[in-house]
Amino acid sequence: MSKVEEFEALRPLLFSIAYRILGSVAEAEDAVQEAWLRYDGSSTRPASAKAYLSATVTRISIDVLRSARVRREEYTGPWFPEPLLSDPYEDPARAVELADSVSMAALLLLERLSPLERAVFVLREVFGFGFDEIAAAVDRSEAACRQLVVRARRHMAAGRPRFAADRQERQELASRFFEALKDGDVGALRNLLAADAQLVGDGGGKAPQLARAVVGAENVARLLASVVPRLALVEVSFERHEINGQPGAVYRDRDGRVLQTLVLDVLDGRIQTIRTVLLNPDKLAHMGPVADAWEITRELKRAPRQGS
Repeated sequence: MSKVEEFEALRPLLFSIAYRILGSVAEAEDAVQEAWLRYDGSSTRPASAKAYLSATVTRISIDVLRSARVRREEYTGPWFPEPLLSDPYEDPARAVELADSVSMAALLLLERLSPLERAVFVLREVFGFGFDEIAAAVDRSEAACRQLVVRARRHMAAGRPRFAADRQERQELASRFFEALKDGDVGALRNLLAADAQLVGDGGGKAPQLARAVVGAENVARLLASVVPRLALVEVSFERHEINGQPGAVYRDRDGRVLQTLVLDVLDGRIQTIRTVLLNPDKLAHMGPVADAWEITRELKRAPRQGS
């Protein structure tokens, strides 16, 4: 194969590695493009294009993440990964690891790791690279990489929930949730939520957003039932989507511009966390044009309330 053909065949894997290390679609795409430029500019052909490009995109992603950490520490409000509608890389032998590692909850856990721990964990636990390949990618000894994986596993295990839901259970619960949400049914919503359920939003300071997380089934149900059904008054519609491998939805305005994404964390038969990325062009632009935050807010204020 030509260099272009080799690279395009590996592009889904390279993006998936970079996205899990960075939590950003745009930065992952940039890392993949930079890996191509380095590969194309090399005067020699490596024995393994996969090994060379995987190592290259990993090193680039580690460097980007180190600088991104500073920005994330100064971020306005909660920081979430950029929503991913579909993971381009598929490997039936590692389907469970791939699905689990791309969830919002897992990516937020990965934020606890150092950039080096995160990269080594992703390469080993998610994609099954050998320690010799990982050592070459991060310029550390195999023994050091093994220690990094052990530490990363410990951090990840400490934050994981004890009970998870299977795919069918998640989808069934999500269907009931979105039906209740559309109707503004407080009681039905409350019954689907865990007692300590949370609603958390990421607007990045670019849009009206929650001042803090809303906690408790009653509080979350009442807020959702009072706000979300009113979006129909300004011709906002939603499409059900899997987002980061979890049940969710994408809301769009009358012109098809992205308003927000909403993702459900389902644990032990209840919705535990609802995460929304709202009107944030830095997080939603890869999904298309983003709605005007302030215009939507003004329209909602002008819209008649029920019973008025």
